[in-house]
Amino acid sequence: MTTMVSGGAPVRRWLWLAFWLALCLAVGMVGSLVTASQIPTWYAGLVKPAFNPPNWIFAPVWTLLYIMMAVAVWRVSTSGADAEMRKRAMLAFLGQLGLNAIWSPAFFGLESPRLALFIILALLSALALTAAAFWRIDRIAGLLLVPYFAWVAFATLLNAAIVVLN
Repeated sequence: MTTMVSGGAPVRRWLWLAFWLALCLAVGMVGSLVTASQIPTWYAGLVKPAFNPPNWIFAPVWTLLYIMMAVAVWRVSTSGADAEMRKRAMLAFLGQLGLNAIWSPAFFGLESPRLALFIILALLSALALTAAAFWRIDRIAGLLLVPYFAWVAFATLLNAAIVVLN
């Protein structure tokens, strides 16, 4: 049985997936545009902890995470759950996505690991709330955010270590 947005058709459901994929990947693209020129210059000059991954790992990991986020929010947005519950979950998602979108401009664009640390701590909290809200609506959607939460927790540790070391 196909789950639909109230009054929608299966085609509309797939259009929502395309919308969420485009939005999440656009956030990733903005981050990568701000980041790319800084990797060989400013970022290369920072002292980084021993657990800092190689630079090439970030793009494929983030791409996969953005796709998983899009699928998770799509499942929630097209679920048959209570409209108010869905609305709260979607607002939580958009809030954490906004924080995600401003982290790279803060860290790389403004060259401010300290500001970025405050943002990523807020992101981690917002993401925990989002994952919990998604879990209540759709367990798979909640589980799809677990790798994202783990990566942001790791990125928070990395960001904090860069602040301390620099």
